[in-house]
Amino acid sequence: MPDKKLMYYRREYLADELLEDKVLDDPYLQFMDWIEDALRSGIDDPTAMALATTSSSGKPSVRIVLLKDAGPDGLVFFSNYESRKGKELELISQAAAMFFWPGLERQIRIEGKVERVSTQESDEFFQSRPLESRIASIISPQSQEIPGRDFMINKFEQLRATVNDTTIKRPEYWGGYILKPDSYEFWQGRENRLNDRILYSLIDGDWMIKRLAP
Repeated sequence: MPDKKLMYYRREYLADELLEDKVLDDPYLQFMDWIEDALRSGIDDPTAMALATTSSSGKPSVRIVLLKDAGPDGLVFFSNYESRKGKELELISQAAAMFFWPGLERQIRIEGKVERVSTQESDEFFQSRPLESRIASIISPQSQEIPGRDFMINKFEQLRATVNDTTIKRPEYWGGYILKPDSYEFWQGRENRLNDRILYSLIDGDWMIKRLAP
């Protein structure tokens, strides 16, 4: 039997309506409008997004990454190219991302093709990070099995003793990706679960807007 605490847990959504004639024509501008709202709201981790990729056998996987840049061309995040997500993106470059801000009763779903950013952009972002974060990126064999936490701590301390802010360099196996959207969906929670869903689809170079059922 289902856990009754889960079965009967419920929160009503009371946000304002999201209408087709009120959203912006450009989904990137609409996205940035909502991102700015999330940043101003003071909620935790407003730039955190779930990123879903697919293996060659069709098995999906999802994890949280942090949005580090956004423009009309797409959304930028950084990772280890040899991680599970990196290997899956090498084989299947299509991915999906989702932002969820429960305090604002909003979510955004984005789908599109993923490519690596330039080495210059990866270098610039890597050098902007705190030294300890750069060290962690270098020493972590991301997604691979390790014998224990001490393994990582020892590797961190060993490298920390040999590098400084000017000598440390970005490894070739770490860098940025850009998700180039071909669809955006904006979801706004509403009363009685009659939630608003506005979908932008890129068709022949133009963005088409339509409403989806909740």
